[in-house]
Amino acid sequence: MRPPYTCNRCLSLIKSSRPQLRPTPPVRIPRRHHSTKPALPKLSLPKRGLSSTANRKFNQAFEPFEYVDPEGQRRRTVLSEDNLFHSFTHSPVPEIRKRAAFMRQHAYCPHPSHKPTRVAHSDGDLESRKSSETGTVPAHVNFECPDCGVPVYCCEEHWADDYEAHLEVCDVIREINQDDHDLRSGRFFKEFEFAEPQMEEILVNMTSWDTYLYTRDYDALNEDREMRQATKLLTYPMTIASVIHELSPYNIRSGGSMTPEGLKSFSALRHTLHPPRTGGGDTWKNPRLAPPAVRIFVLGARAESSLPRETWMQMIYLFHRVQFSLNFIGPEAMMNRSEPLPERTPNNPFGAVVEDRISNALKISTFVEYYHTLHKTGHFYPYDPYFDVFVVFHPGFGNPASMHEWEETLPLLLETKCPIIATGYSPWDTKQDVDFLQTRFSNEMDILLDPMENRFRSLRWDINDFDPHDVSCDNWGLYAFRGKRYETTRKDADEEVHSERTE
Repeated sequence: MRPPYTCNRCLSLIKSSRPQLRPTPPVRIPRRHHSTKPALPKLSLPKRGLSSTANRKFNQAFEPFEYVDPEGQRRRTVLSEDNLFHSFTHSPVPEIRKRAAFMRQHAYCPHPSHKPTRVAHSDGDLESRKSSETGTVPAHVNFECPDCGVPVYCCEEHWADDYEAHLEVCDVIREINQDDHDLRSGRFFKEFEFAEPQMEEILVNMTSWDTYLYTRDYDALNEDREMRQATKLLTYPMTIASVIHELSPYNIRSGGSMTPEGLKSFSALRHTLHPPRTGGGDTWKNPRLAPPAVRIFVLGARAESSLPRETWMQMIYLFHRVQFSLNFIGPEAMMNRSEPLPERTPNNPFGAVVEDRISNALKISTFVEYYHTLHKTGHFYPYDPYFDVFVVFHPGFGNPASMHEWEETLPLLLETKCPIIATGYSPWDTKQDVDFLQTRFSNEMDILLDPMENRFRSLRWDINDFDPHDVSCDNWGLYAFRGKRYETTRKDADEEVHSERTE
């Protein structure tokens, strides 16, 4: 009697491919403090031995119950911590079932026997194995892998035939499956209770996530899943803070990633962010004029504009005696936000949503408009490298689907001569954007930070609903650039007089 999934022929092929490998149960060491494990190398996803049979057992049903969390709110638990792995198609969460249906309608089978449906972005892309001449008609995914619970192939035969290639990301997709169910399980997320402000004399170590959480006096996150959920939110403010802070781990010493031009730009910005503690106080006897607020422009804002404001306050707590003006700019800046847009008036010509009561050190403004439109009107003019910095999260400069949106914006950004911090979803996404910038603006820009893996990237992985084998994480890559600044020299007066007499 054949197994309920794989036929005997495919099963024998799998078994005969690597007979020496056997699945071994993973050894899990509980973490009692912040993790000290080194960061993964460039997309070095967890790997395992080739298994001859798939795990076809999903967790048993869980009976929901209500409880009162530590904050006094009544919650309803849908899933327990040991019951987080479920099939996307038969998930107890309606949102995940809807996501599985979306994948079946839009994602294509990655088996090499099909014709390609898009251009391969790298050599490791499964799409590069397909042939337009010998391939068959593309088919949507329909078979759900029993190990990861996500639709990944069009049929069981293709899944079994390409099982070894799928194993490279199967464990990561299973982890994503559990994290998605955990986020909707109804439990109380203690990892979302962020740290309070602390005195300026306590220095923050920004070498890694663990050293930062420890020196900022966060509650210990003993589980890997708690770290993944917390860093999913904190990666946006901490990516910015890790670059502009004076204790930044990115430096020019000992072969660091910062270039000499980057040292010039960020030294000017840090001079403003860390003013000397002299010449002023909190009484009328020794007043001191407050400097202008440091402006952070987040262009192409999407999900980051709807983050809880307490998440952005974690960046503000690292800079004492400085005020910030955070500006979210982009046509999707109000995505996932329910408040209506105000009317455009002479005092508010672009209908900005202003939040100025979050803190005396933070003001947030949201503009549902392209940046080049605001730039041409001079709304934010003048720009000062000592007070202004631009940030773009996953911009897609070199992506054919989104590069047209930046065609008019990038030249204007370079004109400001202010630093521009950018991130990417993955190594190939980061490389694609950097290659486009160097090809298009090689003579007009300077690299401030060489492309590298972000120390404060999200530890939680995500899958692309249009290609389930495409796994990535928020802010994986990090780099920075600005418009080229030309140094000028002053001509001596004696030389000018001598030249006039000679003439």
